[in-house]
Amino acid sequence: MNLQSNDFDIFGIKPAFALDRTALDARWKDLQREAHPDRFATADAQAQRQAMQWSVRINEAYQRLKDPLKRAAYLCEMNGAPIQVENNTAMPAAFLMQQMQWREDLEEASGLADLERMADDVSQARRTMLQGLQTTADDSRDWPALAQQVRALMFVERFARDVESRIDLLGQ
Repeated sequence: MNLQSNDFDIFGIKPAFALDRTALDARWKDLQREAHPDRFATADAQAQRQAMQWSVRINEAYQRLKDPLKRAAYLCEMNGAPIQVENNTAMPAAFLMQQMQWREDLEEASGLADLERMADDVSQARRTMLQGLQTTADDSRDWPALAQQVRALMFVERFARDVESRIDLLGQ
């Protein structure tokens, strides 16, 4: 294998958003077993270094492919539509209004029940957005649209973490 191969090639799977997580996990274990540095403990320094590089590369690819958001962003990058989250924050007005409403609701939440209800709402929105990512990536193959959806999901993920943090604070 080539260290420069894309993540999908390393795992021997077709570049797509939808993937079989069980098969990905099994392939990761197989690749790690093949490339694990301990297998090369008695080999020369170059073979040990290569095993270490492969082990790191396999883990990087696995981390990217197992996470739906990272996988979608990677597909965008591969297909010439970088996410550019630092300098492209444009979002549809309806999405921004939803974000503002959620933020207000979070500030006004008075107890655990309110926060858990918000967490459920955000979780449902996330599931819907992930389904949209799959349709855009695998059916439409509209990479600029996918990049915008990824940026939107990043906002939702950040908000979900904020809600969880508030729930954790109440639990202390």
